[in-house]
Amino acid sequence: MRLVIALGGNALLRRGEAMTAENQRENVRIACKQIAKVAPGNELVIAHGNGPQVGLLALQGNAYDAANPYPLDVLGAETEGMIGYMIEQELGNLLPFEVPFATILTQVEVDSADPAFKKPTKPIGPVYDKAEAERLAAEKGWSIAPDGDKFRRVVASPRPQRIFEIRPIKWLLEKGSVVICAGGGGIPTMYEGNKLHGVEAVIDKDLCSALLAEQLNADLLVIATDVDAAYIDWGKPTQKSIAAAHPDEIDKLGFAAGSMGPKVQAACEFARNTGSRAVIGSLENIEAIVQGRSGTRISLEVQGIQYY
Repeated sequence: MRLVIALGGNALLRRGEAMTAENQRENVRIACKQIAKVAPGNELVIAHGNGPQVGLLALQGNAYDAANPYPLDVLGAETEGMIGYMIEQELGNLLPFEVPFATILTQVEVDSADPAFKKPTKPIGPVYDKAEAERLAAEKGWSIAPDGDKFRRVVASPRPQRIFEIRPIKWLLEKGSVVICAGGGGIPTMYEGNKLHGVEAVIDKDLCSALLAEQLNADLLVIATDVDAAYIDWGKPTQKSIAAAHPDEIDKLGFAAGSMGPKVQAACEFARNTGSRAVIGSLENIEAIVQGRSGTRISLEVQGIQYY
């Protein structure tokens, strides 16, 4: 099968964990051990989030007073290179030497009229308590929003419209490469006249991964996160995990925009547009997800909603 696996940024730097290179390397190593199980016999494309990483680079940039901070599109490009390098190395240490790898800096077009620019929602960087978050918001002009019992910086998250590097990604796949691309939802860009330029935003990784999987004619989109499935009544005594669902039915459940919502939306769009399956599940269960034994499967073949 041709698989597109979308790794959450929080799976690569876990919530509340110190944002060190060593921690990120160890989390990438854990992810690659799971991905290596499904690599044999399949074509593999890996996308990844970058919320914690791009937020860290922004914080580091703010500490340098001699120049204005680098914009988010440049920081997004930096994270694509950094995370792609670690994935290539750690997965390469597990797969046969003959398997080629390539990380593609991926520019993604967004619309200047996207309403997301007027309402920032995408969390980036570390979590803060309320007082610290409000201090930073006042000092740096940030927008902030709750994230569980903490707060994070939020930025605009426009919808992806076009993946500029889709042709070289296809060429590499046809030559047998494992391709790492569309990191962090890709580098946000837009046209001004006939000139392309970067944008101060972060594209949702799951929506971009769905577009990527659709344009690559992928057989399966795997959205790997830190929970084993999508749940109804999450955190309540009545919570239940969803085994399978038709996109029209799971869409009605109204998942939170800041957590499971974009993952469900992306999975539904991929299933509707292609007729293929999308699965939301835990990174640790990725082999079982590909085999159809774990995660929340979203497909046009499913009637209604089925629970575990």
